[in-house]
Amino acid sequence: MNQQITRTEHSAPTRQFTVLLSPTRRGARLARLLTTAHLGDWGLPTEHAAHIVAELATNAMVHGRVPGRDFQLSLTVHRDALLRIEVTDTRGEQLPPTPGTPSTPTDDAESGRGLLIVEALADRWGIDLGPVPRKTIWAELSLVP
Repeated sequence: MNQQITRTEHSAPTRQFTVLLSPTRRGARLARLLTTAHLGDWGLPTEHAAHIVAELATNAMVHGRVPGRDFQLSLTVHRDALLRIEVTDTRGEQLPPTPGTPSTPTDDAESGRGLLIVEALADRWGIDLGPVPRKTIWAELSLVP
């Protein structure tokens, strides 16, 4: 008789951090600092994640701001192999360009490079809509060399 032992794999995150922040310069800066602190405490690399969070939090401050409503930062590590960064704001009607389509700004433009940076640093990124009026911009980084 041949017996098999099966093991259930749970997709639950091994580590997670979520915080609401004000859609201000201070909130965007705090998002970056909290990301660096938490990933450092978890023993994970921080540089690319900090840049991605800085760009997404700044976009939430500039393009997703609604008076009286905060934006949410979530960091989730799955099986020590994948870091998922999510920034959620309450301007679901104002969508950024989709992955693969961010346009390059003119050389003298002072803004417009944030999603190009996210696209360059992240392994994958995208946009999730809802629930209304929210949108979430997410980026994933592989933690496996």
